[in-house]
Amino acid sequence: VYTEIHSFNEELIRDAILQEMSRGGQVFFIHNRVKNIEEVAEMIRRLVPDSRIRFGHGQMTASQLEKIIEDFYGHKFDVLVSTNIVENGIDIANANTILINNADNFGLAELHQLRGRVGRSNRKAFCYLITRPIETLTTEARKRLLALEEFSDLGSGFNIAMRDLDIRGAGDILGGEQSGFVNDIGFDLYTKILNDAVLELKESEFSDLFDGIEAEIELPETLVEIDETALLPSDYIQDNVERLNLYRKLAQAKSEEAINEWKDEIEDRFGKAPKEANTLILVTKIKLYASKSFFTKATIRAGRMWLICPKTNTKIGNYYYEQNLFQQTLAQLEQMKKDKFKVIQKDEIVRFAIQDVSSFDEALDCLKTLSKS
Repeated sequence: VYTEIHSFNEELIRDAILQEMSRGGQVFFIHNRVKNIEEVAEMIRRLVPDSRIRFGHGQMTASQLEKIIEDFYGHKFDVLVSTNIVENGIDIANANTILINNADNFGLAELHQLRGRVGRSNRKAFCYLITRPIETLTTEARKRLLALEEFSDLGSGFNIAMRDLDIRGAGDILGGEQSGFVNDIGFDLYTKILNDAVLELKESEFSDLFDGIEAEIELPETLVEIDETALLPSDYIQDNVERLNLYRKLAQAKSEEAINEWKDEIEDRFGKAPKEANTLILVTKIKLYASKSFFTKATIRAGRMWLICPKTNTKIGNYYYEQNLFQQTLAQLEQMKKDKFKVIQKDEIVRFAIQDVSSFDEALDCLKTLSKS
């Protein structure tokens, strides 16, 4: 949708409407003030005498509005002067020009929705954002309008949402300060950083409030490396959004029972899980039990498994070694594998190298045992 920002100009309005009418199209004119919407309709009638014009707003009855939209859909008039009530659910392929009056008074998401009323066919569409003189606008209003002008391609809603987040700020849950950097790091990482900050405050500035309360140790987000494909194939679950939702749900599973329930769900909805999905389920279980054993990384390939312990001089590392978890894991491996493993230390990194791990199931059984030690 070709998008332009203009100060109010009657000649521009007339030319935009005439251009659309000349190719047999129709026009939305958005004016979000009920008290003078009739005057705006009369102005357009004066500018374009040959046009057929109707107006609609939210103070009309449902039957009146329905009749207006039906008539517009049937091309019984050319220009619909309306408030923002048309921003959702209106799909008129023949309407491919929209003029939004006082666009600086709208939010960015609202402008994006209004612009979405045009460009719903194979015709080139136009959106004119009409404002007060540009120099009188606030900085944020200018940023909103420029963002809409910049991101005008199909599927640019995500970019607009991120720009809106940047303009308004993502907020600071712990205070009134607006950060606006969530779009740079991602929501998941943002919440992890926030959680770390809360734990740090509990231990330092607000330690007196939590005196005697044992601080929670967050399990590491274990990285699992394998040589096989672990995913939900697109020919198994074709909808991208649904696959993403299922990945997210699996990532939130905190127990083997929850992972098994997830498998039952996908097989109930989509049929027997293919090999890649079963591998994904196994890898998720491996990640779960490796995390419970405080390993930061697990690599399984060529009949071996490498498990990396947390670094020293970190909160989780200090806990791991002070609570003798390392010694317990070492003793358990000596009992299970005897001479089939070794401990390797390089710089600050300590890893267990375990031999004769012939399958993911065997690796999972080993990690289950270690997590109970």
